[in-house]
Amino acid sequence: MEQPAETESLYLRDAYLRRFSATVTALRDGSVALDRSAFYPTGGGQPHDTGRLGAATVTDVRKDDGVVWHAVYGTPPEVGDVVEAEVDWERRHALMRTHTALHVLCGVIWNEWRVPVTGGNMEPLAARMDFEFDPLPDGFGPRVEELVNAELEADRAIEVSFLPRDVAVLDEDLIRTKVSLIPPTVKEIRVVDIVGLDKQADGGTHVHTTGEVGRIRVVKTESKGKANKRIRLEVVDA
Repeated sequence: MEQPAETESLYLRDAYLRRFSATVTALRDGSVALDRSAFYPTGGGQPHDTGRLGAATVTDVRKDDGVVWHAVYGTPPEVGDVVEAEVDWERRHALMRTHTALHVLCGVIWNEWRVPVTGGNMEPLAARMDFEFDPLPDGFGPRVEELVNAELEADRAIEVSFLPRDVAVLDEDLIRTKVSLIPPTVKEIRVVDIVGLDKQADGGTHVHTTGEVGRIRVVKTESKGKANKRIRLEVVDA
């Protein structure tokens, strides 16, 4: 099969887009490639979207060499078909709230303790994130929950922008979040800025303001090694 053209990722500029039309460019093992897509593919710690593609149900979404492949259940469309698609908004919005909560957590921990993040993962309304603490400060769980919820209640604006790579690698905030580790083939860096709190190079989906997240609960803290501590949280309504 000839490699189809790269998929235009619509979610990068509009995370709230839930319905769109697109042309089928290829089929592969029960998966459908489109010329454009609002479905988020698994990556960067954020799980894939689900939803509908024509008459079929989208059950998984992956990106391979710039092409977004939508695994479907049901009768797939044919190459060349123009299809109507819809993202499962309840799942997407829950992931947007969760992803933004993690960025707020990163900003709070950096500003309060100057400790960087080492990894993380999320599901809708639940997540874990690891930091270079050794050891965790006394009373850490309740304190970080209080600080994060104060930032959520502050309803800070969240801005998405795109910077040339040579500009992004000189930004002190982006250096902190290891923008240099992004593959050199990426010439334009997408930046998610929680204004006044946290700025990161990031390809995921986020809400418009921190107030839209709701609140978080720190449900557990764990030691995952001498200088690696894990925080587990839940996102709840305000």
